[in-house]
Amino acid sequence: MLNDAIEKVLVSEEELKEKVTSLGQQITKDYAGKNLLMVSVLKGSVIFMADLMRAIDLPCTIDFMCVSSYGSGTKSSGVVKIIKDLDIDLHGKDLLIVEDILDSGKTLHYITKMLSDRGTASIRIATLLDKPERRTAPLTPDYSGFVIPDEFVVGYGLDYDEKYRNLPYIGVLKPEIYGGK
Repeated sequence: MLNDAIEKVLVSEEELKEKVTSLGQQITKDYAGKNLLMVSVLKGSVIFMADLMRAIDLPCTIDFMCVSSYGSGTKSSGVVKIIKDLDIDLHGKDLLIVEDILDSGKTLHYITKMLSDRGTASIRIATLLDKPERRTAPLTPDYSGFVIPDEFVVGYGLDYDEKYRNLPYIGVLKPEIYGGK
């Protein structure tokens, strides 16, 4: 039933597993001896974050932040609303922001600036999906799973109107589902 809304599979379940393992190995090397705090930007990145932290062979702490700039639409409004802020003091932490998709970059640019003002030792960005052709903010991820075309994708935590997050792969949503072209 969920699969009926998918036009095509963009990234398979197996490709996701391989990439997350690879990213985890790289992050393990890069953060050796550091004070790693992983921050998941809810809700979309929760599945990626869970898999990624299991692929990292270092002690780390985690926290969650919930922001909104989409509502139930398909494009960012550009207005960032903090729904849940972090609980952990960031002073001296090496922060890794874990995001599901880097699109325009407006929301993540805002979050990064806000969090850097809290005394972090460093901030890097890990995104599962990167859509560089839609970028309007001056932002480049430090860790990127897949560069994807400008299509509306769901699955592996990504949603449309809070649906399709539980698909085990990344799929392109049929335009008739969201009123697209």
